[in-house]
Amino acid sequence: MQIELHNTLTRRKEAFTPLDPERVTMYVCGPTVYNLIHIGNARPIVVFDVLFRLLRSQYPEVVYARNITDVDDKINAAAHEQGIEIGVITKRFTEAYHTDMAALGVGRPTIEPRCITLRKPSRPSPVGRKPGGGFAWRGGACSRRRARSAGAAAPPL
Repeated sequence: MQIELHNTLTRRKEAFTPLDPERVTMYVCGPTVYNLIHIGNARPIVVFDVLFRLLRSQYPEVVYARNITDVDDKINAAAHEQGIEIGVITKRFTEAYHTDMAALGVGRPTIEPRCITLRKPSRPSPVGRKPGGGFAWRGGACSRRRARSAGAAAPPL
C-alpha cells in the first residue's frame, strides 16, 4: 500500500518514501506540561498516533519519538504561583497527560524524552535563526530544528 501525506512545504499530497524502509523514524513535539490538556492539545497527538500505527503496519521498524516539554515560562510561572519546584509541576501534569491520552486510546511513543528537567540544570539559549524564521536551539530533546528550507533535516533518532 502506498502512503500519501500532505507536504506542508510543497503544499501537495506526496508519496511517502522513507530514507530507510527498514527503520522509519518520526519525531513529534509533545505537550508542555504546566496544566491539564485540552482538546487542542490532544488532537495532534491522536493524529500522530494514527500515523504511527499506519506506519507500523507497513514497515518492519518504526521509531516514534514524542518529547515532553518540561521547561517553559508557563511552567516557571505555575511553579512560582504555587511556591513549588518546577519538577513537581511537570511530574504532576506529565502523569495527568499520560492518563488522559490512555483514556483516548492513544498509545505511548517508542521514545519520550524530556527537554530539560531530567537532562540539564538550566534553560538552553537559542544558537541562531532558522532559515524560515524563528530560533534554532541546541541541547536536550527539544533541539530538533524545524527548518523550512528544502533539504534541511533534523539530526537522526
